Amino acid sequence: MKPIFKAKCCILVVVLSCCIALTACAGGASSNLTEEQIANRNYMSQVNEIMTGLDDGLDSFVDAVSRGDIVNMKTQADAAFKSLDKLSGLEAPEALADVQASYVEGCGKLKDALNEYIALYSDAAKSSGSFDWNSYDKKIADIQALYDSGVEALENGDKAAAEKA
Repeated sequence: MKPIFKAKCCILVVVLSCCIALTACAGGASSNLTEEQIANRNYMSQVNEIMTGLDDGLDSFVDAVSRGDIVNMKTQADAAFKSLDKLSGLEAPEALADVQASYVEGCGKLKDALNEYIALYSDAAKSSGSFDWNSYDKKIADIQALYDSGVEALENGDKAAAEKA
């Protein structure tokens, strides 16, 4: 499985986890929700919406990668960055501050990984035969590890949110 497709699958897991955490933070379908439960539900709803947008952006990024289209990769990464910035910039209710901290950590790592991937792909494309292909697999593995670490941080945020329900 190519690293970027593996990463895409991980994001889908995070989106599904957000949905579960959203349901858990909502306190069920009761109409007798406290202000804290409403704030938590609204926050997790925003997270879920942002993650859906991120998923769409990564779909387009993967498509650009498969076509070797560096310009479109940058454009789609920028779209993903907007989602990551929105997630990082959310103001979490006090009860979910640790959840937000995990999301911020994950967003930073994902942005770094996408930037590094684009830089590596760009360097390889413009190298005119001077690119160090011997280190390419190692570089891809390092970028994938960074990306996986970002996804893990997002998943940790989801787990923390679910535990608070």
